[in-house]
Formats: sequence, structure tokens, C-alpha cells
Amino acid sequence: MLGYAIRRLLAMIPALAAVSLLIFAVVELPPGDYLANEVQELQSQGEGAGAARVAFLRQEFSFDRPFLERYAIWAGLWPGPHGFDGLLQGEWGWSFVYAKPVADVLGDRIGLTALLNLATVLLVYLIAFPVGLMAARRPGGLVDIGAAGLSYLGLAIPSFLLALVLLSFAHAWFGLTIGGLVSPAYRDAPWSLAKAFDVAAHLVIPALVIALGSAGIMIRRLRANLLDEVNKPYVVAARARGIGEARLMTRYPLRLAFAPFVADIGNLLPSLVSGSVIVSVVLNLQTVGPVLLAALRAQDTFLAAFILLFTAVLTLAGMLVSDLILALLDPRVRLGQKARL
Repeated sequence: MLGYAIRRLLAMIPALAAVSLLIFAVVELPPGDYLANEVQELQSQGEGAGAARVAFLRQEFSFDRPFLERYAIWAGLWPGPHGFDGLLQGEWGWSFVYAKPVADVLGDRIGLTALLNLATVLLVYLIAFPVGLMAARRPGGLVDIGAAGLSYLGLAIPSFLLALVLLSFAHAWFGLTIGGLVSPAYRDAPWSLAKAFDVAAHLVIPALVIALGSAGIMIRRLRANLLDEVNKPYVVAARARGIGEARLMTRYPLRLAFAPFVADIGNLLPSLVSGSVIVSVVLNLQTVGPVLLAALRAQDTFLAAFILLFTAVLTLAGMLVSDLILALLDPRVRLGQKARL
């Protein structure tokens, strides 16, 4: 198992390198950049000194070099104006919009974004697994009908509208502050147990809103997988031999149906991250979503590229977790061979 995990970690390195190059290319795909737009604005105002300063910044941040060289400098693979000073050296870049390093702009937003996505993934599976299992055991029953209604509800209602409705009820009933992941009393306070509980309370509604649509899809998928397994000949034969329904369900059908259910963790994270951007903007959450929108609009290259790379790292981490769980469920995954009949 350890060898399989090491192989999967090593396989992530070239994948991450390719993704980083693609992200940097996409961010620079629109014509111009933040500094070019700044030069045009200064020239229209007749400020020559300001334009000279922007020209200096273009050279300082290697905007005057070819694309591949700029990428290599940003990644820390090639020396820039200050030597090797890129991602590999722990330097995230400079934000032109906020006029400070990317690390200072993001700050706690990185941790809160990862925490929100982790809570959402856990909530998706905590909802989908028991509901999907009960729906498959009694097709057409109340749980099955309710699960179908939950699926349609999660897909039909806009996430930002549901977030506003739930937040208004939470404010009226529990006194939860509207907007943000931290109450104003703890916003600038150092981390403590009370602040951690406050963040956890504010995470419930965003995580529930983001998870609802994905949970509905996962419920239907687990139900379909289980119904497909319980009608196979080996299950019918085991039932004919008198094996109890609960034991029969959990021994083989659930284990086999759970494999594609777990494999969706890697596909689930990108959709959760993209869905959380809208919710984060509407609820004014201190995540990377609102910052990413601002960076893309302003063509803040280094800030936008790092946030997208962080999202890619979350996706690859989700795929790694799903692969490791699948390897525990099915030895054929980690052994790389077919089971002997």
C-alpha cells in the first residue's frame, strides 16, 4: 500500500507541472496585461513619469521576456531579475491590484477555502451515503421519493438564492451574522477555541448550499449502482441460501457499488470549487473566490495563476485520496492486476 501511495504521489509531479503551464498560458491568453492597461491609462492622462515607472515594473517582473521564460521564472525553474525566486522557492508572486505579495493578499483565505471544500466534501458523503443506501434497499419507497426530490431541489434552485434564504433564517433564529466566515468580534482576533467554533458555525450554511446539488447527484449514482449489483446472479444465489438482507447488502454489493462512488471525489472537487465562487461572492466569504474574480478582471497575472494552481492542487489531492480509498477497497487497484477467479 505504501509503494502504491508513493507511485501515485510521484505521478502527480508531471501532472502538476503540465497543469501549471496550462494555467499560466490561459491567464496570459487575453491580449495585454495589467501593466499594459496601466500604461494606456497613464498615457491618456499625460503622465509620462508614471508610464516610465510602469515600464520599469515590466522589466522588474519579466513581462518583457518570452512566454516560456516568464513561466519558468514564475515556477522557479529559471533565474529572473532577482535570481531563482519562484514557486519552487516559496515565492508566490506579486499582486498588482493589491500592491503587495500574493501570500499577503491570500493570507487566511487559503486555509478557509481548503476548510470549506473539505467540509463540503464530507457533507456530500454524509448525506449521500446513508440516503442512497436506504433508497436502494426500498425502491419506490418514501426515502427513495424523498431522495429524488432532494436531487431535483439541489439542481433546480440557484445556490446563491438558497444561501441567502438559509442565512436569513439562521440570522433570525440563531443570531448568526450575515456575510463572512467569522463574526466581527473574532475577525482580527488570534486563533482560539472560541474563534474555531465561530468559524465552524459559519461554515454550515455555505457547505450545505454548495453540497446540496452534488449530494443529490451522488445519491442517485449510489442508488443506481446498488440496484445494479443486487440484481446480479451472485446476490440472488446468496439470498436463496438464506443470507440475511443486511449482511448480504454490506458484504459484496455495497463494496462494489461504493468503488465508483468513491472515485468521484476527484471529479467532485472542481465542481465544488467553481460552485463556491458564486456563493462566496454573494455571502462575502473570506475565500479565494472573490479574489480570483477580481484578479481575472484586472489581469493580475500572478495572483490569478496562483489561485488557479491552488485549485488544481486541491483537485489532484482529491484524486489521490479517492485512489487510496479505492486501493483499500479493491486490491486489484494497488496490485495492478486482475483478481484470479
